[in-house]
Amino acid sequence: MKKKYLSLFILAIGAAMFTACTDDDINGGNENPNIPLAELSKPKANPWLAQEEYSITHFNSAQTDAFTAKVKDGTFYADLTKCKTTSSGPVNLMTLASTSPKYMWGMSSDRVSIIDVSNGNFERLAEVGLPGITMKTQEQLNILTSSYSSYSELATAVTGVLGAAPQMSIANGNYVLCDKDNYVYTNAGHIMARYKLKNPNNPKEGIELDSQIKLTPYINNSYTLVGATMTYDGHLLVAAQNALVVLNRELTTVEDTYQLTSTQILTNSIALDENGGVYVASNNKEANGKGLMQKLICKNGRFSDSESDGAWKAEYDGGPMAPCIKLGYGTRSTPTLMGFGNDEDKLVVITDGAKRMKLVAFWRDAIPADAKPVDSSNKRLAGTFDITCGLPTSTEWVQSEQSVVTAGYDAFVVNNISQTTEKINDKIIGVLAIGPTVETPRGVECVSWNTKENKWEAKWTRADVSSPSMIPAVSTSSEMVFVSGWNDATGWEVTGLDWHTGTTRHRTILGKDNRANGAYAIIQFFDNGDLLYNSVSGPFRVEIKKNRVRTKVY
Repeated sequence: MKKKYLSLFILAIGAAMFTACTDDDINGGNENPNIPLAELSKPKANPWLAQEEYSITHFNSAQTDAFTAKVKDGTFYADLTKCKTTSSGPVNLMTLASTSPKYMWGMSSDRVSIIDVSNGNFERLAEVGLPGITMKTQEQLNILTSSYSSYSELATAVTGVLGAAPQMSIANGNYVLCDKDNYVYTNAGHIMARYKLKNPNNPKEGIELDSQIKLTPYINNSYTLVGATMTYDGHLLVAAQNALVVLNRELTTVEDTYQLTSTQILTNSIALDENGGVYVASNNKEANGKGLMQKLICKNGRFSDSESDGAWKAEYDGGPMAPCIKLGYGTRSTPTLMGFGNDEDKLVVITDGAKRMKLVAFWRDAIPADAKPVDSSNKRLAGTFDITCGLPTSTEWVQSEQSVVTAGYDAFVVNNISQTTEKINDKIIGVLAIGPTVETPRGVECVSWNTKENKWEAKWTRADVSSPSMIPAVSTSSEMVFVSGWNDATGWEVTGLDWHTGTTRHRTILGKDNRANGAYAIIQFFDNGDLLYNSVSGPFRVEIKKNRVRTKVY
């Protein structure tokens, strides 16, 4: 039994490239909507988070990966070898907005730091290690980001730094947030920790651990925590593999728990709405078994799974284990909400676990009277769409490790699975290898939900775009979606694709230095259009000016 749970833990804990392209490479496409993306309905701001955007993983409580900063069109270049750098990693999931626009929180798998971002700066002012975690040195991260001639050579080097199972590092700092009082929350294994500035008026005086709680007794034999969020009524909600836990913000009281069905395991975080809805997408513990999409209700620190309170559950298709990058037998999408305010349809969307994935939408509130039955035994199922990413039907794997990016009723997904014969046994080694050492995966797709017909419709695909592991993000002001990936000629780059047509409009070329590997992190931009790149060895800022870039690395 121990061995089985250990293998499930490994499943649980386990970014896109432009090559020369013309409009002829873009398949499908719809007319641009009449309403700009920035004017469409968006998730209600969570009053318990520090800012409306960037204070939680996936940017907001609905997990849409959408931000408002405007980003320039054009091609830009960075030389990372000339940049000042310090250490953090190997996963720097996100840099969080604090309560002050002058500072951001650097959140890593080994530490928490506070960064001065005012006036174009990007300077670390203080840092502290996670509970029980030794901070990686610059020398160690240099080993992780060095060039290697083969996968086996890379694997030997990485295990020398991270131990026999490098992907265990994903168990720390995997989902993070900053609340309205500038406390930041992260995890180290089973420990949930809260940090604060020693002096709120002078971040240089340091960071201290304010509170921590070990959740082992409450998480039903889970090996790790997999997500965290803040409810709209101010309670911390933590997801583990086998259970959900709701706590007070001070981390002194476990207020309630919810155990997952015994056949299910959770490998990603959760989404919330402003009415107490908690959206949970779990995987079956067996290959090809049915996963479960659930809506729970959490109000006043208490869970309910009663239909009378608005809770529901629905199955979705699972699949086999992917050869690289993706973890688990089912979805790796944190659920994403679609449709807000007075919008006609209210949906929650994920990708499923099939080898060639489907985009799956569920009715998240009352099922509309005009809903078209997709599966008579699964009434919550609103619609599915076979994702191809423009790849040929002979392509064995079209699957994603990432959540679905949404703006309005459009949804964007990426293919993260490399068509490689290399046997990749560890997700961290795999993510460091794909691109420079192992062939990069390619393929992205955007589809649209038709609210009149209640069905998905094709929008566009780009089979040439590479996206190994970083979480894409969409600028609603620029109407571009950004991915990060590898090009054999120019190395790593961030590519901006037109949201409506898929045409390449932006390229920030970072080069072949593997410090530009994003390793499961999310792409961010500052309000002035500078790139905030959460790399494997620490986040850095790219100042984008007149088709050239100057770079500061944290």
